Amino acid sequence: MLLEVIATSVEDAKRAEAGGADRLELITGILEGGVTPSWGLIDAVVRAVSIPVNVMVRPHSQSFVYTSDDYRVMREDVRIIRELGAAGIVTGMLAPDGQIDTEGLESLLDQAKGLDVTFHRAFDEAADQLEAVRLLMRYPQISRILTSGGQKSAIDGAERIAELVRMTAGEHLSILAGSGLGLANIADFVGRTAVTEVHFGTGVREAGSALKYVDQEKVAAVKRLIAAKS
Repeated sequence: MLLEVIATSVEDAKRAEAGGADRLELITGILEGGVTPSWGLIDAVVRAVSIPVNVMVRPHSQSFVYTSDDYRVMREDVRIIRELGAAGIVTGMLAPDGQIDTEGLESLLDQAKGLDVTFHRAFDEAADQLEAVRLLMRYPQISRILTSGGQKSAIDGAERIAELVRMTAGEHLSILAGSGLGLANIADFVGRTAVTEVHFGTGVREAGSALKYVDQEKVAAVKRLIAAKS
């Protein structure tokens, strides 16, 4: 069972690793759902930890529909992320009708060769999630989908997440469940959905606040709970 933790600073990254996180999602703008962090922060975090660092590639929080100018920015960000030694990227994009923007996706995948790729919660706003999964399974570069099952919380989306886990069984694409997970519900959630990767943000932060640091002891407690379910 793999534990991914959101980091927004070097301190977060160090605390998450010390608590037993297996991978980081590095972002800024946590209250906006995450946008691309500065190149300086990416470099510092990659140097500070030994676990994989996957970096958000999202140029703004207005929507998941991007212009040609946005894609030029995103491709340049991917190029720098690769050069800075990060393990992967976290990205997602939609067309105005809610379908996955395959042209935009492919342009980023071309730049992201050699990087681990997560398709993020843009997926939760897709017009047809099941069709979106089938489409994403066509791309060997994409390792996982981060999703709350189309709901505000993964707890509310547990039934859909379990369905997605069954759909992707035996495929190169896995389901990374996130949003609303915490110490009180993670064990039951894993049992209900059979996910093999979980994503934590506010649930492992001091005082349960998005704007406070990662709490190393909470990370360690989650790690113990999910290890017991493996």
